[in-house]
Amino acid sequence: MAYVARSEAQLCSEQFGSGTARGCRAAADGTLQWEAWGRRWWGFSGAFTAKPGGRDGGERVAPGTAVPPLSRLLAVFLPQGFPDSVSPDYLPYQLWDSVQAFASSLSGSLATHAVLLGIGVGDAKASVSAATATWLVKDSTGMLGRIIFAWWMGSKMDCNAKQWRLFADILNDVAMFLEIMAPIFPICFTMTICISNLAKCIVGVAGGATRAALTMHQARRNNMADVSAKDGSQETLVSLAGLLVSLLMLPLVSDCPSLSLGCFFFLTALHIYANYRAVRALVIETLNEGRLWLVLKHFLQRGEVLGPASANQMEPLWTVSLSCKSWLRGTKNPTSFAGTSHKPLKTCKINPPQGAALKLYFGNYLAGALGSNVR
Repeated sequence: MAYVARSEAQLCSEQFGSGTARGCRAAADGTLQWEAWGRRWWGFSGAFTAKPGGRDGGERVAPGTAVPPLSRLLAVFLPQGFPDSVSPDYLPYQLWDSVQAFASSLSGSLATHAVLLGIGVGDAKASVSAATATWLVKDSTGMLGRIIFAWWMGSKMDCNAKQWRLFADILNDVAMFLEIMAPIFPICFTMTICISNLAKCIVGVAGGATRAALTMHQARRNNMADVSAKDGSQETLVSLAGLLVSLLMLPLVSDCPSLSLGCFFFLTALHIYANYRAVRALVIETLNEGRLWLVLKHFLQRGEVLGPASANQMEPLWTVSLSCKSWLRGTKNPTSFAGTSHKPLKTCKINPPQGAALKLYFGNYLAGALGSNVR
């Protein structure tokens, strides 16, 4: 957005989000001269709306002001306009996500080393044709599994993105464990790595689908592409660091299977813990079935509406769905949550202020989640 300059020499300046401002001055020949970071562009860059300085953009930065090196580095890995252009939970989620990606990269190096060892890399008696056939069977199994899983569960993952994200990462650890154990049982090697690759392809589908849903949540200025691209840059940097550490780690543990397995279990524990903290840091404002069940239960028992942060903290992450509909309709099998059974709801009196607050909070989510038959 643009700002009217207080100086006669400077006509205006524009600043997007919390990025660096650039100013516009009138040249002697009547053209508009844009400048930022000490550089200049000639010509008018497009239509703009002038606003008073200091409004809706924070403190105005003078054109030509040097940008600190740290700010330039952060601009490579953070969305433009950070932190105003993303959700408040962006930073804690991305920090824990980077930790889990680093641990997963190291575990993946151990698993890849085991698979290559089992196929016969470094063994003079190994057949290239047999290794190629094993690799093709492994990839084919994974491709078929990817198609079937996407058809079966594709429409069920975006509303429970946190649960499916956690499931995908745990399944990825299971797949890498199978790859590490595969060389120990050479008779079942092909079947083991096929099952492992099948699990990894399921992880790819679930992880990609939930990542898209979380990107929609994090993007607050129609900047999904920027958020997604910067997330890819962060993941690439973490993976690069993991590869460099793996180059130092593998020569130390490759000759000792027990040490390699111990490192894998430690990295797996770190990976699962970091994933749990990352998912728990998310505060999603929309209502899925589980969060709707929690908000309704709390409101009908205490007359208070849970805020998004409280509802997300109470939401279970180890189960994919809770049966909100059966609890409200009074079925014979009431929903059980946290080891406690709840009686079916029969009647409930809500005073007008509570009803207005409930209606305002839920909006159209209540009707969409419970169906048109629920009154």
